[in-house]
Amino acid sequence: MTTIKLHPRRAARQCVLEALFAYQLSKNDKFEIIDGLVNKNSDLKDNYVFIKNLFNSVFTKKEWTENVIKSHLENWEIDRVAQIDKILLKMGICEIYFISDIPPKVTISEMVEIAKIYSTDESPIFINGILDAVFKDYLKENK
Repeated sequence: MTTIKLHPRRAARQCVLEALFAYQLSKNDKFEIIDGLVNKNSDLKDNYVFIKNLFNSVFTKKEWTENVIKSHLENWEIDRVAQIDKILLKMGICEIYFISDIPPKVTISEMVEIAKIYSTDESPIFINGILDAVFKDYLKENK
């Protein structure tokens, strides 16, 4: 049986997703969570800076990203959005706005693909729609 090796950045994003979800559940030290996950998987070490930057962006921009998400929800309350979807949206928003070496279309695609693994059947379409709208706003703001 062969195992599929993930692209290093996808594995890094999945690590951030796991860390943010674990933090919500446990409230343990955020850096202990990240370091623990990275230490368990040596393949993540090359992307440690990316992992920490994305994690910190989501963590420090929590209120702002929630407001961005709320502004794009139509006839929907943020409390009804699945936790995994909220985390993926926050990650995607932070990548689009604060991590300039990744094309936003790649970010959107990655969040959609991760949603296919970790969330509901409807989540990929939902995440794609929200992040695409966020990207359009980003383009308008950065003309």
